[in-house]
Amino acid sequence: MRHRVRFIVAAAILALIPAQAMAVEFAVVGPRAVGMGGAGVAVTTDSLATYWNPAGLAMKQTVDIRMQFTAQAVARNGAIDTFRNIENCDACTAADAQNYANQINGQSASANASAGLYFKGHLGDHAFGFNISDIAWAGSYPSRPFTANQPNPGDIAGQLAMRGLEARQAVFSYAYAFADKTFAVGVSGKIIQGAAYSGLATVTNGQDVTLSDNFGKANISTAFSVDVGALYKPTSWLRLGVVAKDLTQPTFDAPNGEQFKMTPQVRGGVAVNPYSSLTITFDGDFTSNPTLVPTVRSQILSLGAEQTILSEFLSLRLGAYKNVQDAASNVTPTAGIGIRLYAFRLDLGGGYDFNEGTALVSGSLALTF
Repeated sequence: MRHRVRFIVAAAILALIPAQAMAVEFAVVGPRAVGMGGAGVAVTTDSLATYWNPAGLAMKQTVDIRMQFTAQAVARNGAIDTFRNIENCDACTAADAQNYANQINGQSASANASAGLYFKGHLGDHAFGFNISDIAWAGSYPSRPFTANQPNPGDIAGQLAMRGLEARQAVFSYAYAFADKTFAVGVSGKIIQGAAYSGLATVTNGQDVTLSDNFGKANISTAFSVDVGALYKPTSWLRLGVVAKDLTQPTFDAPNGEQFKMTPQVRGGVAVNPYSSLTITFDGDFTSNPTLVPTVRSQILSLGAEQTILSEFLSLRLGAYKNVQDAASNVTPTAGIGIRLYAFRLDLGGGYDFNEGTALVSGSLALTF
């Protein structure tokens, strides 16, 4: 467990350190969505709607100022344990060495993280928002197959590729609600400074490897992108939402001469209120999104619920999510809590898959008027 926690923390840090990218998946942002299994398209009406769905800004006439941090790490097929076994294998038997080499050649790890300051305001049926935020993705996988028993019995050697992208964003959003907030549309324009990194780490048995030490110098470039979204509320108990992100497919130059893209992503959401204090919500990716690991794609299904009590003083959240495009992915349970005291709000959320060591954690502080 201690090694798993260390790996998750390191992966989250790597994701906030600029890295290189081929293409990136939809990242979960904010503890409310985290607590509800990563669902946020149809339910987010605070300043985080500038990320989730800009149309949500117009569904409530509030002023919201928010800071948040979210990090997620995914280890596939026991990658954490195998990596540590190789590091700790000072005198492996030939059979153990071959077993570890075979295992790590089918394993990979990835992470994403976000942090930022978000603001929302309104003027009648018009709403606006902006955020200054940082979203980053990282991935690691064998770039040169690991081999065993060369030159000596019990020896293991191989190479890990590390890729990632840091998107430093200034986002400006506008939304408008029609027909007494039955329907809303929104758009976000994004100025993105991308920092693209790539690196290689040589791994041999009996030696500790710090992956972050093997990243090279970043290439910095700038691009512009657009998100659009819509929300429909036909009744007081039902909301339907859809968002299309990065429609201009912003592209950034990587150190090795390649170009890396934030490919367009489309996600839909449904929210149901059986009664006023209970929300049940579902999100699903319409697109199958590439990731920084060439053999892995991301298409997430999320399900969650939120129960508020004591006049919304306390919010309790449960959820789960799964990547249906990743055969190594398990259903990951999540939970969260929110506390409201007058205008002040504190939210925490997290999730953990005990089989693979997949983890998700988030927190935010906000003032809402």
